[in-house]
Amino acid sequence: MFHGSLPALVTPFKDGELDLECLKKLVDWHVEQGSNGLVPVGTTGESPTLSLREHEIVVEKVVEFAAGRIPVIAGAGANNTKEGVRLIKHAADVGADGALVVTPYYNKPTQRGLIAHFTAMHDACDLPIIIYNIPPRSVIDMTPETMGELAKLPRIVGVKDATAKLDRVALQRMTCGAEFIQLSGEDATAVGFNAMGGVGCISVTANVAPKLCAEMQAACAAGDYKTALDYQDRLMPLHEAVFTEPGLCGVKFAMSELGLCSDEVRLPLMTVTDDTKEKLRAGLRHAGLLN
Repeated sequence: MFHGSLPALVTPFKDGELDLECLKKLVDWHVEQGSNGLVPVGTTGESPTLSLREHEIVVEKVVEFAAGRIPVIAGAGANNTKEGVRLIKHAADVGADGALVVTPYYNKPTQRGLIAHFTAMHDACDLPIIIYNIPPRSVIDMTPETMGELAKLPRIVGVKDATAKLDRVALQRMTCGAEFIQLSGEDATAVGFNAMGGVGCISVTANVAPKLCAEMQAACAAGDYKTALDYQDRLMPLHEAVFTEPGLCGVKFAMSELGLCSDEVRLPLMTVTDDTKEKLRAGLRHAGLLN
């Protein structure tokens, strides 16, 4: 269903407003470059600084621009279950293929609360749901046992795992089953994640290097880990540079260097420092993306 290289799509801005013309160009470019799907309005899509209506517009437009060529997994995360239900219903109404639902951040629910939240999201519409488990941002870590309970629901189909703990893939195979879709949420360990049983990556770096990321994922799927490691060696300095500061700030600057979009972000985030810019340029050159 969902596999391979799935860029966690940036939301381009122009003078503080959504740049929908640029967004269309990015969607078309990702299709041409071989991305296996798109994930708008996640963290990399600056969902925390978008208004609710802007969030909805981005989902609507990405679905429209993709036009069925590749799947769209719409960000539908909230720490308020009622708001999350609104977002996932909207994503279903406009034709998204799935929803990415983060563990509720800041209010620190129990594992029992996580089950109640995701069950409510599941029951709200017919979209397949990818759980997004990212303890460094949400403060809550969904245990493999909790995930296994949720995997019994027919439309809880997978996880974006950003724990960077590769043993989680094996533990989640035990509790959720081998068919449960496990996607890495961590570019630097994506090859190892696949070797443990993962089937792809929801990637920040794929915003700027979609062809390389897609080819790396294809090599993993073919069991050709030697080739996959060659790609990862080529991409690793860029991965590191992108995450020197918040990843979306780094990747937007890298994209701006290639003429893909502006590096504009919204406060409280800021454009990257000059030192980080130099690291990003070096990473782009190492990947063969910049002269």
